[in-house]
Order: sequence, then structure tokens, then C-alpha cells
Amino acid sequence: MYDIVYSKICRLLSVTVLYDFHRSQGGKMVGFAGWSMPVQYKDSHIASHMHTREHCSIFDVSHMLQSKVHGKDRIKFMESMVVADIAELQDNQGTLTLFTNEKGGIIDDLIVTKTDQNYLYVVSNAGCADKDSALMKSRLAEFKAAGADVDLEFLDQALIAVQGPSMARVLQSGMKEDLSKLTFMTSALATVFGVPDCRVTRCGYTGEDGVEISVPLSRVVELTEKLLANSEVRLAGLGARDSLRLEAGLCLYGNDIDDTTTPVEATLVWTIGKRRRQARDFPGADVIVPLIKAKTARKRVGLVSTGPPVRPHTPILGPDGKVIGEVTSGCPSPCMKKNVAMGYVEAAFAKNGTAVQVEVRKKAVPAVISKMPFVPTNYYSGN
Repeated sequence: MYDIVYSKICRLLSVTVLYDFHRSQGGKMVGFAGWSMPVQYKDSHIASHMHTREHCSIFDVSHMLQSKVHGKDRIKFMESMVVADIAELQDNQGTLTLFTNEKGGIIDDLIVTKTDQNYLYVVSNAGCADKDSALMKSRLAEFKAAGADVDLEFLDQALIAVQGPSMARVLQSGMKEDLSKLTFMTSALATVFGVPDCRVTRCGYTGEDGVEISVPLSRVVELTEKLLANSEVRLAGLGARDSLRLEAGLCLYGNDIDDTTTPVEATLVWTIGKRRRQARDFPGADVIVPLIKAKTARKRVGLVSTGPPVRPHTPILGPDGKVIGEVTSGCPSPCMKKNVAMGYVEAAFAKNGTAVQVEVRKKAVPAVISKMPFVPTNYYSGN
């Protein structure tokens, strides 16, 4: 019965090239951002989470939007939409950045890599794919009308994330390139376990050392199977991905940031390049830059509590019981054995160590404003 019902649902959802593989491996499929994706496999959510923290897991992230920006005006084109200083990046270096609107809100968060192949490699969120592609196409038309040399290519490639402390040892056995030279947020073209034309970027969404590998569609099942041949490696789904990113203090677009949230409120000022702040030449700069010094009425914070789990939209209360904010993401932390959450509170309550309350099932539960990441990150810096 489940298969019949789910097959009907799937007609309304997009599927990645790994869909059949997920099902064959016991993946429990759910709808996410318009896609049918595995939430977990045979392992429990907690077991999968801890395996990633202690060993290595593969996540299918092929639903994300991958694109290339070509042409001599590619940097000017990209900087017309994002807050980062793309020009200052070294070859094959990437950065997290933000598409912003004229009101200072965040349209999406994305990673832009300045490759040595005369193009920018861009990865943005699946849930924002339609509006991101529309934004880039619209801006492309403006640039071309002005005579700029720029072109946009949307990639039909798979994308898998290999995350965890044993990632480098696992991956190195299938690569000629020296992974010790590939540091956090850098990228290289490589042949991986015999699969050519892979872009390997040292990044991820778990807080662990990891890579995201852009793979030709026809070879991604083969590469995934070769990685899984190592006993260190298991498949992981959206459930573990969400709790891992929350422990690492990383935002989920649509929950923790959206087009009404400024980078200052979201504590993402670090994504705004110094030159860009001075020039005020990105969308919403006249709103965002003054807020950096003036501060904001609310701020994104971390929270730790015990007792019942804290979920999105849970009210955050001050000592007197007054509502001072709202939780945007929350879950029990498998590593900390406590509840972790992030949300927005009035700036006066945003200092780490501040005692607050969260209203769970109409009961006030003690919580503490806490520094993020909740669990130390292990990004590889080359040291």
C-alpha cells in the first residue's frame, strides 16, 4: 500500500538520478523542496548522525542547483547579485555568500567558487532553484543588453556530499591528487575512483571535514557504490543532515533565514566583503551597511535546553514570561544529549549565557542563549 500511495505522490515530485538506488538501499523517501529524497536508511537517525561524526557518510544533494558563469564579465555579473568579494578569491577558492534584495533581505545562501577554468561554479539551494535561476537569467539579460561578456550555464550533474573524519582517507585511495593540499572551501577537477570530470570541493553542511563532488549523471551510481565498498562509509539522509547542520550552527534557508531577514540580524555579516561594504554596490546595501554599526532589534542566537524537544515556531520567553522571540530550527542533539535550537530574540537578550525560557506544550522550559556551533567544527585548514 505504501508503494502505491508513494508512487502517486512521486508523480508530483522531482527525483534525482540516485532515486532507484536509494530505494534499493532501503531509503525511506519523503518530499523535500519539491523532490523525493531519502530521510533515512536502515540505520536509525541517531546512528546515522553519529556515524557521520565518527566515520563517514554519503548524502545525495543532487537536488541542489548547480551552474557555471562564463565570460570576462562573470565576476562583475555575480557581484551585482551577491554580497561577497568574488574578485578577491584565489583561483579554485570558494565562499559562502548571499543573494540579497533591495530591502536587505536574503533571497538565498549559496557557494560561489572562482575556478582556474575561466568560469565561476555556483551551488544554491534546491528550494530556491526557481527564483535563483529567474534572478540570474533576468540579470543576465540586463548585462547582455548593456554589451557585457557573460553567459550562464545550468548544469545537469549529480552532486554527492561525502562527510566525516575518515573522508580524506576513504577518498584519497581513489584519487591521484593530494587531498592534503585541498583545504576548506577550495576546489579541484579530478578523476575519482576512475570517474573522470568530477569537481571536488572541500565543504559541506555537517561541520565535519568533507567534500561535495559534482559527478556526471551516468557515473554517480558507480561512484557511490565504489565509496560504499569501504566499510567506513554509509548512506545518510535528510534527518541526519538536519541535526548535523544544526549542531554545527548552520542556517537552513526558509527556516532560519529568508527574504525578510537581513544578514546583520542573521549574524552573517562576515559574508559581506570589506570592499563591498565600502562601495555599497550590492542589492540592499543602503539598508544592510548602516545596520552593521547601528545594530538591529533582533538577532539570531543558539539555545540549549533539556526536557521536551524544541521545534520551529516555539515561542522564546524572557525571565518575566514575555515573548521575546521565536525558534526557527530545533532538535535533540545526539552528541550533546540535550536539545539545541536556533532562533531570533530581541537584541537585549542575545548575549551568550542569558537565561531564557521556551514555551513547549504551553509550559515554560528553562533554556540558555548559547554560542554556535554547539559542537566544534572540524573543517580542514591544512594544519
